[in-house]
Amino acid sequence: MLYLLSDLSGSLSALNVFRYITFRTGGALFTAGLFVFWFGPLIISLLRLRQGKGQPIREDGPQTHLLTKRGTPTMGGLMILAGAIVAILLWANPRNHYVWITLTVTLGFGAIGFYDDYLKVTKQSHKGFSGKFRLALEGLIAIAACTMIAVYSPASLQNQLAFPVFKDALLNLGWFYVLFGGFVIVGAGNSVNMTDGLDGLAIVPVMIACGTFGVIAYLVGNSFTASYLQVNYVRDTGELAVVCGAVIGAGLGFLWFNAPPAQIFMGDTGSLALGGLLGVIAVATKHEIVLAIVGGLFVLEMMSVIIQVASFKLTGKRVFRMAPIHHHFEQKGWKEPQVVIRFWIIAVILALAGLATLKLR
Repeated sequence: MLYLLSDLSGSLSALNVFRYITFRTGGALFTAGLFVFWFGPLIISLLRLRQGKGQPIREDGPQTHLLTKRGTPTMGGLMILAGAIVAILLWANPRNHYVWITLTVTLGFGAIGFYDDYLKVTKQSHKGFSGKFRLALEGLIAIAACTMIAVYSPASLQNQLAFPVFKDALLNLGWFYVLFGGFVIVGAGNSVNMTDGLDGLAIVPVMIACGTFGVIAYLVGNSFTASYLQVNYVRDTGELAVVCGAVIGAGLGFLWFNAPPAQIFMGDTGSLALGGLLGVIAVATKHEIVLAIVGGLFVLEMMSVIIQVASFKLTGKRVFRMAPIHHHFEQKGWKEPQVVIRFWIIAVILALAGLATLKLR
């Protein structure tokens, strides 16, 4: 709500700084990080007390996890969401509809993930509630969000799919665009969810992707920079940079406690919510295809599961030693820190490739 102080800038010029997205993005990052650092130990203690045995560990997973990860509490996504939401409500423009659409999707997906985590903890099973029902709920939330985005999009971009590199390439999908956008959001949520399997593996690529899309949102939402880069100008999306800043700050705070050996796991509460957030920002900024590049690591994790399941059902053989693919490399002898850091490097490279599409026109 600090943005509203800029309304007084006419009488007090010092308050004009609150109009700047860059200033408020930095403020959101610092606020969210401080919140998670400050309240993190308390949240972890409460979750450990409530969960007892912590997150159930897959019996068919890497055997080392049964020893090193047993008893670790989950639902750490609550820390991330709490810090990010406090910072967003404090620093973002409350009149911006894209901010509220993004928050709705994030909280909706977070609630689904929370219920799934709750069932896993209470039943001490790695199976949550029905996958089909879960996907249906995610789909409804995502389609509703895409409908609102289509309503608020500029008339020239409504229901249009933009292609990177080609500056004037737009494909009119009609109202099928709503279904396509919903698929992007649901796919992003579940892809991040698949990636969350090792200490620190998911949160750093999420922060990298958020940093990338924070830059994209800022540039796309500014008419001057959009014109200079020859990308589609989408008014008001610049405010999503503040949202991305808040997630990065909350993610940094969470990583302090999630770094190996993790004191807490993100759980579906965080991974679904953060993936959904990335998806809705990509749809709002008309950079859905770029999300597949920037979030290529998440796509790889999801595809490894799909390929593994399809291959086993069709041929009875497995392509990977274990899926998702980060477990495949563990089975090949890579130590957990090796897998995590190498995957972080891949995430950085893909983010740079995604940013490069802004200039290659």
